[in-house]
Amino acid sequence: MISRFLRAATCAVITGGAFAAADPSDSYKKEIVPLLENYCYSCHGEGTAKGKFSMDDFKDLPKHLDDRKHWLAVWRNVRSQIMPPSDEDQLATEEKKKLLAWIEKDVFKLDAANPDPGRVTIRRLNRTEYQNAVFDLLGVEYDTREEFPADDTGYGFDNIGDVLSMSPLLMEKYIAAADSVVALALPDGAAAQVPRVDIAGKEFKGAGADSGWMPFAKTQKVSFDQEIKWDGDYQIKVEYSVHGATEATTDEAMLRVTAAGAEVGKVSLGWDQRRVIELTGKAALKKGKQTLEIALNPARRPLPSEEELFFKVQRVIVQGPLSGEQQELAKGYRMIFVDGPPPDTVSGKDRYARKIMRSFVSRAFRKPLDEPTIDRLAKVVRDVTEEPGKTFQDGIKQAIAICLASPRFLFRVEFQPEPNNPAKIVQLDEYSLAARLSFFLWGSVPDDELLSLAFNNKLRANLPAQVDRMLKDPRSKRLVKNFIGQWLQARDVETVAMSAKTILGKSSNREAAKTFDPRLRSDMQTETEMLFEFILREKRPAEELISARYSFLNERLANFYGIDGVKGEDFKPVDLTEHPERGGILAQGTFLMVTSNPTRTSAVKRGLFVLDNLLGTPAPPAPPGVPELESAVNSANPHPTMREMMEIHRKKPECRGCHARMDPIGLGLENFNALGQFRTQEHGKSIDASGQLLTGEKFADVAALKEILATQRKQDFYRCLAEKLLTYAIGRGVEYYDSTTIDLLTARMDANKGNLRELVQGIIESAPFQKRRGDD
Repeated sequence: MISRFLRAATCAVITGGAFAAADPSDSYKKEIVPLLENYCYSCHGEGTAKGKFSMDDFKDLPKHLDDRKHWLAVWRNVRSQIMPPSDEDQLATEEKKKLLAWIEKDVFKLDAANPDPGRVTIRRLNRTEYQNAVFDLLGVEYDTREEFPADDTGYGFDNIGDVLSMSPLLMEKYIAAADSVVALALPDGAAAQVPRVDIAGKEFKGAGADSGWMPFAKTQKVSFDQEIKWDGDYQIKVEYSVHGATEATTDEAMLRVTAAGAEVGKVSLGWDQRRVIELTGKAALKKGKQTLEIALNPARRPLPSEEELFFKVQRVIVQGPLSGEQQELAKGYRMIFVDGPPPDTVSGKDRYARKIMRSFVSRAFRKPLDEPTIDRLAKVVRDVTEEPGKTFQDGIKQAIAICLASPRFLFRVEFQPEPNNPAKIVQLDEYSLAARLSFFLWGSVPDDELLSLAFNNKLRANLPAQVDRMLKDPRSKRLVKNFIGQWLQARDVETVAMSAKTILGKSSNREAAKTFDPRLRSDMQTETEMLFEFILREKRPAEELISARYSFLNERLANFYGIDGVKGEDFKPVDLTEHPERGGILAQGTFLMVTSNPTRTSAVKRGLFVLDNLLGTPAPPAPPGVPELESAVNSANPHPTMREMMEIHRKKPECRGCHARMDPIGLGLENFNALGQFRTQEHGKSIDASGQLLTGEKFADVAALKEILATQRKQDFYRCLAEKLLTYAIGRGVEYYDSTTIDLLTARMDANKGNLRELVQGIIESAPFQKRRGDD
């Protein structure tokens, strides 16, 4: 199968322009110069050098054809459709293929049969990967968003090796985090913990009340019947959060928690930005089912200009009996002490320590431990255990903390026998491949099955089965959340600044919140993630991300979109055949909000987003001193439509070229307001969503625009998606030498009707994922 794609891509590269001359100079003169004369020399030849770039000012032709820097600029600009400028004659599709194929073959000397895998900078775990790793290794929920600074991004992602640097201050935070993590995993008395039960907030139900969203303005209560195994005193901890208002408000409510009718605790609630707030108390409980109740009562109403607040139950923890009569092993203890409590003898403890280190650290370091390292860690355990007042558990905690602060855990390192030789290309060892696979699909360390296959040198032989297994695992949701969250900026929808009052024309934020419920932000993100996950798991065509005539909605989001017939809080598949304007990411609130301004839509942002993230043809950066769009407003037309403002803006010569690329797409989406609602008028004027793409395709409305992007521009979308997912998978930006790999991936998608799952599998089998070379 792979060889078939390889041959196809090779033929495509070599025959793209129907030439195969042995001498690059001959093919350049016969095939390329005519194209340059027709489309380039008016600005970059014959004595003209716009942008200080000339294409015919050279003395030595062979040297000119070896000038990779020169042709790289040409290749990038032609490939992304930045050149020729949009107001000049454009290369025909076959002409563009011919020029790009010649550069790739005769200048870059790319070999589709042996693609350059590139190299990835050694990099630390980003904070998401660190959080996932400590959870998978130790069962610890460690909030890295609170403890670590936000990671830098490159090429749109936060797992890029070149930007994941390590400052001394951050290293100090990692060292402190190691101690905190082991303390959470192995608290004092972990081998004899008081039993605890965690109850998810969604389990609490009440008549007309939703534990996930209880308004301060309403008296209400929710409850849950918990089976109590023993009589005794219990600790009850309620973890909750306050939502709704984006700025401080005087809205207040009283929270009261009871267990079996007895008060556990109460507290006055107000505006609070903390992600998790706790209320803890005690109650005497009897064996059997006992009711835990959370009640909310209004206390002080907000001012008319202020937004309302809402209470959300996240989790309730019941722990007891507190007398210690009943005991259980802590989760972290069970994960670390694989054979239970340690032996009594010194030699037995030493053997057990070595077994624990082999089991835990081989996963943490993603490779088997060498004996000297095991010896040193076992000595740490022994030395700590021998200290006055210390135990074997304290020794294990110290050894694990050392491992969590080690570069071998914090950094993703791949062995290269000749790291400074760019000509030396090697296949990754199977442990490095296991790590790449697990961080790609799970955002975390490999599990025992991957490491076992790597140990037996059988991982490559079982890759398809392992990919299937890993995508069925719940941890694969991390791929969906992390990739979609960054590629489509879906994770920004929760925090992007929007003035719902202004957009909806309401008198106050409180009135606006009746239409734009604060929960809708989370609903929109869920909709986008579920669409991608469904297409991936069901092996659907990737273009359905644009053209799907279905989506996943709950009642609240469906009502906001104007779609009837959806009931309940849970998300379910919804047929959108009767709503052709909806369906696909371009009609989802996530995309429409993150590409808008706080008070209005932005045709520029929406058009740029599609060009950059769906078609892979980004527009050049804006020239300095570009006036604000609002400058188009005047007394003769105090409320212009977006199209009218853009038409005035485009009249400026310095703006016309770029906007010819962006505006048709952005204006084609103008029927959606800045919050994602569909509309037919703007300022009392009918919205014209028709347009024509730079490549010539005409459309009448958003439904027709989506159809064009998913059919006539499908190849551009395949290529762009392949580049984005490959970037995320390998942790570096896509370079010119990756074009042969991208050709393979798009050919594979074509041969499999756009199957998104095939793209994932193809990336995992690709040279950049499986191999590496030395640095330049």
